[in-house]
Amino acid sequence: MDCIHIIIGARWLLTQNKEITKMKIIKIELQTNNIQATEKFYTEVLELKGFDRKPETISFQAGHSILSFNESPFTNSKYHFAFNIPQNKLKEAIQWISPKTELIKNSDDSVTTRFEDWNAESIYFYDNNGNILEFISRFDLNNASDQTFDSTSILSVSEMGIVSDKPLVLAEELTKIKDLDYFVKGPKRKDFVAVGDEQGLLVISSPKRNWFPTNNPAEKHPLKISILVNDSIELLEFVH
Repeated sequence: MDCIHIIIGARWLLTQNKEITKMKIIKIELQTNNIQATEKFYTEVLELKGFDRKPETISFQAGHSILSFNESPFTNSKYHFAFNIPQNKLKEAIQWISPKTELIKNSDDSVTTRFEDWNAESIYFYDNNGNILEFISRFDLNNASDQTFDSTSILSVSEMGIVSDKPLVLAEELTKIKDLDYFVKGPKRKDFVAVGDEQGLLVISSPKRNWFPTNNPAEKHPLKISILVNDSIELLEFVH
């Protein structure tokens, strides 16, 4: 039986953003068992600006998204999430980050993975918590940049992994949110499904299915996600 509960928060009307049928991940709230090591990784490796620092919490600005961690000393939470970067900057991103942390190789012994169905290419690496992070260039987005790659080239948190015993049932529940639908590029499988669009995706996996490109099984952990869908913000809370 799935122990995940979804709390769909109040809808706040936004009068200044009328981007139609677009989803954006505004904020994710995760757990860490070492807030100091997390602060060090995200400020020194990803060079993100930290703010709202408290003894047991810290937040980082990642483009238009906020990435927050709450310290839970006895947890071993591991998540998967992705950052959008400009479509023409993956090679520069590799040069920028590889001296600071090791990139994860796929089964072809390559650090880059091309997703033909999504018309995208990615690299993966771990943070200090063992979370699987991803830089993804989506070639159908009009976001090419002339700027040399640095932390300001991290445009947003564009994907958040969610784990459910019944991914398709959870996905159907999520589509009840105003204008939120299945990702048109797929997949829509019993063990894995995506909801949203290229600006913001909720990727839902069954437990024990490995997060690509690792052998790390997907695990359920507490998670909060604030998403912008058209003119309203929805708070999704996954509690275990």
